[in-house]
Amino acid sequence: MSRFDRYLLSQLLALFGFFSLVLVAVYWVNRAVGLFDQLIGDGQSALVFLQFSLLTLPNVIRLVLPISAFIGAVYVANRLMSESELVVMQATGFSAFRLARPVWYFGLIVTGMMLVLMHVLVPASRSALADRTEAISQNVSARFLKDGQFIHPSDGITLYIREIAATGELLDMFLADDRDAAQRSLYTAKKAFFARTESGPKLLMVDGMVQLLGPKGQLSVTRFADFTYDMAGLMAAPDKRARNMAELSTPQLLAPTAALAAEVRQTQASMLFEGHDRIAQPLMALAAALIGFSSLLLGAFSRFGLWRQVGIAVVLLLVVQAIATVATSLGEDVQGGWMLAYAAPMVGIAIGVIELWLTQRPRRVPKLAVPDAVAT
Repeated sequence: MSRFDRYLLSQLLALFGFFSLVLVAVYWVNRAVGLFDQLIGDGQSALVFLQFSLLTLPNVIRLVLPISAFIGAVYVANRLMSESELVVMQATGFSAFRLARPVWYFGLIVTGMMLVLMHVLVPASRSALADRTEAISQNVSARFLKDGQFIHPSDGITLYIREIAATGELLDMFLADDRDAAQRSLYTAKKAFFARTESGPKLLMVDGMVQLLGPKGQLSVTRFADFTYDMAGLMAAPDKRARNMAELSTPQLLAPTAALAAEVRQTQASMLFEGHDRIAQPLMALAAALIGFSSLLLGAFSRFGLWRQVGIAVVLLLVVQAIATVATSLGEDVQGGWMLAYAAPMVGIAIGVIELWLTQRPRRVPKLAVPDAVAT
């Protein structure tokens, strides 16, 4: 690699890292605010929030990398053009394709990063996130333990807890069971605890009483030092979690079976498209970098900057993204639609190559108007 290639590649990677860090931070904070309200509001700890936040990072990085590659390429090209560095290199005989060689290296590096994310980190993180979500949804404490509120965990059941101590004790608990029309049961206890057993969750009540109200109004009161209430009847037994298509590995998506399609509730055509889309999406980083760099080479040096070329680059990138959106909506529903997954990145790379070719065409210099007196 020549000195110029190393210099330009280092500039691209430095700006790419900076913009990736900024965009990931902005996107992650935006997601984390909603996640924080949801988890902390449900009584989860800060450690659970941190786990969920970290598990969402691979997908956030996947979305950000192509944008960062585009912004980095545009920023570097604009700065080098404004400082006439690229102009000097062109004057020494460097063609547009030779100038863009470090951009190819840069795009392939980002593509490699995205391949690791798409095929390894994102499926693993989504699977772990789904497992963690399922575990929390089955956590009795998270679902039922809210102090100072009347909660109805099931039809005919009313639960009230005055306070939840830091040790997990439920202070001044009230439980009304109206599921049996012939008899109403009221449970009160000064203290209670939730416990998970092999037969299901149990509610251990200490120092309380049971009031049974019969159909004819007769009341029976029983005081107890400790009492166990079976909570398994309040909740349906959890079914085995069905995997999502995003959790499957790429080889499974590229060779889908009928049983696997039934498990994830998707068609085999959509699974095949998803598998090829994981291969095609990383190429969007290369296409974005080429479009950003080559679009700015179309303009000559100007004291007013290259904002026109920057606008062209943004519009072209939006066009490529629109092609990707249309291809996704069409490719998931038809047999053989997996080929459409490669449409957007191939079009983007082709646009970048065409722009590089256009920069090498000689520009027409407008003829100067010659006065009649001089012409004669």
